[in-house]
Amino acid sequence: MLRRAFLFAAVGLSAAPVAGQGAWAAAPKGKEGDGKGDVGQYVELQPVGLPVVLDRKLVNYIFVRIRINLTNTANAARLREKEPFFRDALVRTAHRTPFTLPSDLAAIDVAKLSAALKRDAATIAGPGQILSIEVTSQAPRRRGLTPAA
Repeated sequence: MLRRAFLFAAVGLSAAPVAGQGAWAAAPKGKEGDGKGDVGQYVELQPVGLPVVLDRKLVNYIFVRIRINLTNTANAARLREKEPFFRDALVRTAHRTPFTLPSDLAAIDVAKLSAALKRDAATIAGPGQILSIEVTSQAPRRRGLTPAA
């Protein structure tokens, strides 16, 4: 009987709010005005595997993380909902004309990818919404690949 009472007391105390906890939970993570709590004007794409093709043969995949920077007038919340459309456009373009660097099969041509995705993203988002495309990371599936001479 004593064990049951102790168990109910422990469960009751763990569910009870701690004094001041509500104020802490509502407080922003950073200080006011430092910008850490602000949501930026960008759309972060989920990692995408892009093909690396040499002589019409698939030789590698590069997994990239991409950030689409938006203009100040863009509706970031609405465009974040379109993230799957941006990824789809990127994958379709990369399979049509791969972003292969002729000198390095473990990296992609960032300038070519940025130009193609900016064009496709402007079609999806509408005119005047896309500022720039930034490749934040590249991770090849296989490293150390060099083109055959």
